[in-house]
Amino acid sequence: MQEPASSSIIRVQGLVNRFGTQVVHDGLDMEVRSNEIFGVVGGSGSGKSVLLRSILGLRRPDGGTVELYGQDMRHLSREQRSRLVRSYGVTFQNGALISSLTVAQNIQLPLREYFSMPEETLDGLAELNLALVGLPPDTARKYPAQLSGGMVKRAALARALSLEPKLLFLDEPTSGLDPISAAAFDELLLYLHSQLQLTVVMITHDLDTLFRTCNRVGVIVDHHMVTDTLEGMLRSQHPWIHEYFHGARARAAEKEVNG
Repeated sequence: MQEPASSSIIRVQGLVNRFGTQVVHDGLDMEVRSNEIFGVVGGSGSGKSVLLRSILGLRRPDGGTVELYGQDMRHLSREQRSRLVRSYGVTFQNGALISSLTVAQNIQLPLREYFSMPEETLDGLAELNLALVGLPPDTARKYPAQLSGGMVKRAALARALSLEPKLLFLDEPTSGLDPISAAAFDELLLYLHSQLQLTVVMITHDLDTLFRTCNRVGVIVDHHMVTDTLEGMLRSQHPWIHEYFHGARARAAEKEVNG
């Protein structure tokens, strides 16, 4: 999909989301640029997942606009929306693999939805995507219950990449992983970002992942978003941001990443 001249892939302006009397977002602005890894953080209940659902068109906001590739999500025809959906990949927090399908069948789901291909072609593409995320070929025949947590995350990533998107949304990609598996996933993400020229939006609470991978970070506080580089966030005097990026866990993460 053609990118706008400004190289702004995602532009959210004045986003409002409410649940009854509870205000989650109240005029939130967010911009994601081409070929960056953009991290989204915030406290419990700050609306990180609600923001993701609003961007993906899974929730209609109560106010504001969401644009992907310069297109207002509110005014797309069914055909335009279908093309847009094919331009991005998504992984959800727990992998969201279908337990009754093999890993190969999970990876093939998006391909079957949009294309008509011979079975041998589908099998070959599943194997290629498994190799891309560092999983052995025999993983294709296994079921999600037979995989470790780290393998589930990689299999979900293989499915998200099956349509060769240039935009990738990751919802808590390292949650539930041990530090070694999480670090390996971070390295995989950096490799794929570089090799495939991906733009990545990642919701995470993992400070190690933030310091290892992100170019910029958007912090949801007070129903709005504060966006800056990690260096800028470290200078922020906002109480929540300061505590988040200067607590003991943040200091340990920064020290580990920076050596």
